[in-house]
Amino acid sequence: MMISTEERLKAFQEENNIYTKGPLSLVVQFTRLVQDKDFPLNPDDFQTSSKGQVAGLGGGNLKKILKEYGINQQLSAEGGRTSRGNMGLMIKYVDFLNIWNEEEAVDFLIVEKFWAEQVREYFRNQPFVLNVDMSKTIGANLDELFEQVKKRQRQNPGTQYLGTVLQHLVAAKLCLIMPENAFEIHGASVADAPTERSGDFVINSTIIHCTTMPGALLIEKCKANLRAGCHPVIITIFERVHTALNLAEDAGLAGRVEVWDIQQFLSSNVYEHSLFDESKRNSTLSDIIGRYNKIVLEAETDPSLRIEFEAR
Repeated sequence: MMISTEERLKAFQEENNIYTKGPLSLVVQFTRLVQDKDFPLNPDDFQTSSKGQVAGLGGGNLKKILKEYGINQQLSAEGGRTSRGNMGLMIKYVDFLNIWNEEEAVDFLIVEKFWAEQVREYFRNQPFVLNVDMSKTIGANLDELFEQVKKRQRQNPGTQYLGTVLQHLVAAKLCLIMPENAFEIHGASVADAPTERSGDFVINSTIIHCTTMPGALLIEKCKANLRAGCHPVIITIFERVHTALNLAEDAGLAGRVEVWDIQQFLSSNVYEHSLFDESKRNSTLSDIIGRYNKIVLEAETDPSLRIEFEAR
């Protein structure tokens, strides 16, 4: 039985571990390089004169190909030219294509599209990185993290990375200051209504709402919280604080709804738990990120939501 193009490529990818920058850079460019060549392909034709590198690879060439598929991130500055193992992978890829071509004509447009999708998947699965610069405020470091999240969300329309990261960072901080099982943690895509929750986190009579886009529906939830004798708190990103406050005021809730920005919510906790000792700041922040990653592992299915903590 004839196997499909995707099945062939998936098997070759798995066999040769083509999931990282170097190998992906090679197969994307090499597919374009040989699509008009005569078969059988000879691997000697694709080596530099020194036999040390695969000919035709380069960062500019790679960037141009990926841009055709709407991928603007830089996969490799050198296009895999200097990656160890790429010479051996090229020879295996040539053998793979030659055998395939003996069975049927290879549709290089489909092959190239497949590899481009693997590059897209590579970027989707990369964790966010919190680079902590001690010369900057905690808020400034968090701003840089949130910019990464916003950028990925723009590159993947329809996703809600920012809201998910915000909600689970709030949960991570709460886990460090509250007794175990003091509140429930849900996946960020789980709506309040189906779970009969009055907010994202219910702690005693306080209801916490996490949002990146405060709107009328959120204000209605806050009204319901107040009618039930509870105290609503909105946690959002810094630039949306005034939006939330204005919405609350317009709804006649001025002075009745707390509105905090996530940067201050987290940074105040870091300073409190480190007892305002700068030398302990990173340790406390690392604890929050560690707890966040544990929550993501348990509550979400997307590994790219992880955050790597790097201090410098």
